[in-house]
Amino acid sequence: MSYYIGLGFTDVMADELPSVLGASITQRFIVSGYGPLAVSGCAEKGRILLAHGAGAGLSSVFMRQFAATMAEQGVQVLAIDFPYMQQMNEQGKRRPPPPVKQTLANFDAWYCLLAPLASTPLWVGGKSMGGRIASLFASEVPCPGVVVAGYPFHPPGKLDKLRLAHFPGIQCPMLILQGERDPFGTIDEVNGYSLPENMQLRWLPDGDHDFKPRRASGLKHAVLIDEAATLAASFVRAHHTVVAR
Repeated sequence: MSYYIGLGFTDVMADELPSVLGASITQRFIVSGYGPLAVSGCAEKGRILLAHGAGAGLSSVFMRQFAATMAEQGVQVLAIDFPYMQQMNEQGKRRPPPPVKQTLANFDAWYCLLAPLASTPLWVGGKSMGGRIASLFASEVPCPGVVVAGYPFHPPGKLDKLRLAHFPGIQCPMLILQGERDPFGTIDEVNGYSLPENMQLRWLPDGDHDFKPRRASGLKHAVLIDEAATLAASFVRAHHTVVAR
């Protein structure tokens, strides 16, 4: 775990988490038996377990900015790295994600660990692949809500291979934040899909899969990430409830 230690992550046992969580600053842990966990903010208006995309983990610019902006608005973000991403970071070599079921099982383990640690319900979400994993989880396990930044509706150029079959099983509120030019689902493509009524779509103007706009648009990448995170936080706050402990 030298990569994470270099980023300021500290070792902690899973049963120690209740006593160390809660600071307003970003906290970084290596949870024994689980892996890296970056906690941003306090759970004033909600919490969300946030998973990364296929090629970049919780320390990417996108993930850090998205988490920081949500945290500034009272939503605590608990960001994780899946085991294959940990290996990528430690070895400095790219590798593909494992089968979805394996990644989903790891996400489930994190949720079971983190959900009981506060009275505020724990949402699920993620960037791209991580958002797909979160939505698959929500289709199988009741949870308060889902937020996805850049949903991979289909592989680029393969419009017939849609990843929508599990959507009817999601009964909670779900927000999808999508760049208008996203090759995994453009605005023209996605507007032709029939999505459940509990799902909302918000579009980032001229954004690609990472919400990055073209220079000619006059828009700024960082501004669009902040806009997406602000929409996400507002969505969580709008459905905020507190569960008695």
